[in-house]
Amino acid sequence: MYQSKIISGKELSSQILDAISEDVEDLQINQLRTPCLAVVLVGNDPASQVYVKNKKNACQKVGIKSLEFVLPESTTQEELSTLIKDLNADFMVDGILVQLPLPAHLDSKLVIDTILPNKDVDGFHRYNMGSLALRDPNICPCTPHGVMYMLDNIKVNYHGKHAVILGTSNIVGRPMALELMNRGTTVTMCNSKTRNVEEIIASADILVAAIGNPNFVQAEWLKPDAIVIDVGINRLNDGKLCGDVNFNDALPKVKYITPVPGGVGPMTIAMLLKNTMRCYKLNTSKENLHV
Repeated sequence: MYQSKIISGKELSSQILDAISEDVEDLQINQLRTPCLAVVLVGNDPASQVYVKNKKNACQKVGIKSLEFVLPESTTQEELSTLIKDLNADFMVDGILVQLPLPAHLDSKLVIDTILPNKDVDGFHRYNMGSLALRDPNICPCTPHGVMYMLDNIKVNYHGKHAVILGTSNIVGRPMALELMNRGTTVTMCNSKTRNVEEIIASADILVAAIGNPNFVQAEWLKPDAIVIDVGINRLNDGKLCGDVNFNDALPKVKYITPVPGGVGPMTIAMLLKNTMRCYKLNTSKENLHV
């Protein structure tokens, strides 16, 4: 009954991956170098291992070459920086992804800044974040860019709309605000200290929830016909996944909503591979195209 209200990231990401697969196949037909993504995993975090596996599988699906570097928990800052610099210098590697979070003794900001901006498939380097802020994006952070793809797909008219973002992280909240502002949207960002958050949410034409608090947003807080993007992924005691929004209660009230799972998550990986292709184009010259 409400299926038309659900924005399926699974379906949209499949379309993106099919298009990337065709692009990679064209390169191979023309005997050109295959795009390559290097993924670096430090330590034994189970969630990170799952994410890396998913990214590797997605690369395999579209024909992008993937290199995996699994380093021990004891890896030093210098050892990690040396590996990244070696990957920076390797013209056969187009994109570099260091899986976060890193072990506590490693400085993730320093790691991100060591990656060349044109190989930064996550879009977290200060050059890429700054370019987005200046309305001249180079490589955009994957999750916010995936959200924009979803909103564009339902033909949102951003001008005059009020967007509310729950969460201010550098990975989602901040770049999400920049993406929406660049389209002419009025943006309000909320953090854990924001007062009257229910009232602010009630004014949102577009709500992006990215706080990691299961079922935090209640249906009665939402504006009728709001567009709700749920970035949260939370595992309940029974093992089931849910988002930051009470999906079942919100579904009848809103205009559009993303499910969890099957919403923003698949789009993040699709945008990662799209960014890898973008890096390939930025880093490839006529001299080094051929194998």
